[in-house]
Amino acid sequence: MSEASRGSGVATLGLLAVTAIWGSTFVLIKDVVGRMSVADFLAVRFVIAAVVMLLCFAVPVMRLGRVQLARGLALGVLYGVAQWLQTEGLARTSPSVSGFVTGMYVVITPILSLLLFRQRMPWTTWLAVLLATVGLGVLALNGFEVDGGVLLTLASAALYALHIVGLGHWSKPGDAFGMSAIQMVGIAAVCFAITLPHGGPALPPDAKAWVAVLYMALVAGAVAMLVQTWAQAHMPATRAAIVMTTEPVFAAGFAVLLGVDALTGRMLGGGALVLAAMYMVELAPRFRRRKPAEALHHEV
Repeated sequence: MSEASRGSGVATLGLLAVTAIWGSTFVLIKDVVGRMSVADFLAVRFVIAAVVMLLCFAVPVMRLGRVQLARGLALGVLYGVAQWLQTEGLARTSPSVSGFVTGMYVVITPILSLLLFRQRMPWTTWLAVLLATVGLGVLALNGFEVDGGVLLTLASAALYALHIVGLGHWSKPGDAFGMSAIQMVGIAAVCFAITLPHGGPALPPDAKAWVAVLYMALVAGAVAMLVQTWAQAHMPATRAAIVMTTEPVFAAGFAVLLGVDALTGRMLGGGALVLAAMYMVELAPRFRRRKPAEALHHEV
């Protein structure tokens, strides 16, 4: 197997680990935002993550050129605004609908890749996008009605897709530390600015909330951003988006394991479709570029 193939496989595993971490946070977030405002939670979380990443990766940040610095900040601002819109949308619609509409970045990502960078996808990728979309619907939806919350959430999905496309196009393996840190600065700036009309962010109210915020900041924030930035330097944006649709699958799995939800046929069916989509984008390039002497060799 080629070096590129091995790197791509490791990138996929890294991105899966990130989505598993994100999936593990749903129960934590639900508990924390019941005791502090969402805006305060986001601001404290991302400011802590930004400070830690700048302290750890100050040298890689300084090595970034002006262009990469600007790109990193722009990507961070995109992600921060997407977080804010998603949160505002969630306040106006059900969590299940919010989860499904947010997952629409899997559809928007290949469209943006085609429009912005003329990146054409094979039919297997479009089929995987369709499978992932249907899987998300089966997993999340019990009813659907377009309202203001849905429109805000759809806007956030578009920005998440733009972030995925931009990160996939601009991220380089050697810049992962610096790019992830500067993105976190952009995210933190947006989330902090949202709290300014109310006098700035309020701190977590108790030790339990602090533990959750620190986990979200350091593991689901700093580490996840670093791994995502590195992973997207090794795979196409649409493939990354499809892999990341496993987040609600992991979220459902953790909810069942922790006794928050009961296992249902919808979870199994929707999760199976999402996983089938992920395997399709992982395995299709291998068969499409198979060579007689090296069946698994492929270029990404």
